[in-house]
Amino acid sequence: MSQPDDPIAAIATPPGRGGIGVVRASGNNLTLLARAILGRVPAPRVAARVSFLDAHGAAIDDGIALFFPAPRSYTGEDVLELQGHGGVVVLQMLLKRCLELGVRLAEPGEFTRRAFLNDKLDLAQAESVADLIEAATDSAARCALRSLRGEFSAAIEELMRQLIELRMLVEATLDFPEEELDPLDRADAKARHTALVCAIETALAKSRQGSLLRTGLQVVLAGQPNVGKSSLLNRLAGEDLAIVTAIPGTTRDSVRQVIQLDGVPLNIVDTAGLRDTQDEVERLGIARTWSEIGKADVVLLLVDARAGVTKKDLEMLDRIPPGAKRVFVHNKIDLAGSAPAVQRDQNSISIHVSAKTGLGIDLLRAELLTVAGWQQGAEDLFMARERHLVALRQAAVHTARAGEHFSRPELLAEELRLAQDQLNSISGEFAADDLLGEIFSRFCIGK
Repeated sequence: MSQPDDPIAAIATPPGRGGIGVVRASGNNLTLLARAILGRVPAPRVAARVSFLDAHGAAIDDGIALFFPAPRSYTGEDVLELQGHGGVVVLQMLLKRCLELGVRLAEPGEFTRRAFLNDKLDLAQAESVADLIEAATDSAARCALRSLRGEFSAAIEELMRQLIELRMLVEATLDFPEEELDPLDRADAKARHTALVCAIETALAKSRQGSLLRTGLQVVLAGQPNVGKSSLLNRLAGEDLAIVTAIPGTTRDSVRQVIQLDGVPLNIVDTAGLRDTQDEVERLGIARTWSEIGKADVVLLLVDARAGVTKKDLEMLDRIPPGAKRVFVHNKIDLAGSAPAVQRDQNSISIHVSAKTGLGIDLLRAELLTVAGWQQGAEDLFMARERHLVALRQAAVHTARAGEHFSRPELLAEELRLAQDQLNSISGEFAADDLLGEIFSRFCIGK
C-alpha cells in the first residue's frame, strides 16, 4: 500500500454499462476536490443533484453527490461519492478528473483497509465485507451480514473476556506467591477454565459451519466410463449440463456446476471416465480427472449397480488421496431392479440411486451434507475464513494444555497467553502488516 493518508479514488461499481455508476473518493479534507468537481461542497450526508465538471468547467455528467465528513464515514476519513450514469467512458472521465486533482487510484481493498485502520471495523468485520460481496447462496449472504454487524467479533470478545479473567487469577498467584489467598485453589479457576474450553469449542464448531457456507464443498464425480456420471450431474443440477450418450468416453473434459443444498454451495465436477485408452484427447481428459480428484473434498465413485464394485473400482479407490472422503454411488438401480438405500460399514459408504429416474437422489443429497459436517437448521453461524479456523484451533489447543498445568502456574499462564494471542489475531488487534496486505489485496478495487 502507498501512503495511508493519501486521498484515493476508484470506480466502485462493476465494469461494464449500467444505469448508475459510482466513483468513490476518500482522504483527509476532500473539500477542495468537491469544489473543483462540483463547484461547491454538498451538505453532509444529503444527496445533492449536481453537474460533474472538467478542468475547463464543462459538464462531464449530471448526477448525485454525497459527502460524508470525517469521522462519520465508511473509512473514518472524508468520503465523497459521485453517482452518475453507468457508462464506461463517463466513469473513466470522472475518475480521470479526480486523478488530475491529485487523488491517486485506490488499490484493491484500500477503502476497507482504511476503515479497519481508523477503527470503523475490526479485521473480522472487514473480511466479512468481501464475503458478503462474494456470497454464493442466501445462507452465506445472511451469515456474512451477521459477521459484518459484529456478531462474530462479539463472540471472540466474549472469549477474550473469559480468558483475561482466568489469566488475572493465574497472574495473581505468580505476582503474590507469599499471600495466604490462593486464587487457584481453586474451584473457581478450574470452573472458569472448563467453561472457556467449552466456549472455544462452540465458537469453532459454528465457524466450521460458516466456513462451509463460504467456500462450499468440492465434489468430484469419478468412475469408469458409462456408469452415469454426467446423468448424475444433470440430476443434481436440475438441468442438462453434460452430454449423455451410451458411447463410452463421451465426456472428455471436466464439467463444473455449483448447486445449493440447504444453502450450502456444492462445487460439482463431472470428469472423464477412468480407463486405459489410446485416444490422446481422452487420455488428457483422464489426466485432468485425477488432478480434480486430488483437489476434492468428496469423491463420489460411481459404479454400475448391476455389476457392483469391481476390481478396477477398488484400484481407483486406492489412488484417491486419503484427505478426500469417498462415497460409492451404485447407479442404475432402475435397471438392476433394486431399491434406494444407504449402506455403511467401517471403511465405506454406499448409496444406491438412479440418476435417470431420480430414485435415491434425496438420500445422496442428505449424505453429502452429512459428509460435509453440515448441521441443518443452524442460524447463528460465523462466516469464518481459514485463518480464523486455524486461530481458534490453536487457541483451543493452548487452552486445553493450560488445564494440564494447574499445579505449575507459570506454565498455565504461558499457555493462556498464547491462546489470547491467537484470539487477538482474529480481530486484528495484533496483526502483522504482511497479513493485512494479503487480506485486503483480495478485495475488489473500490471496496
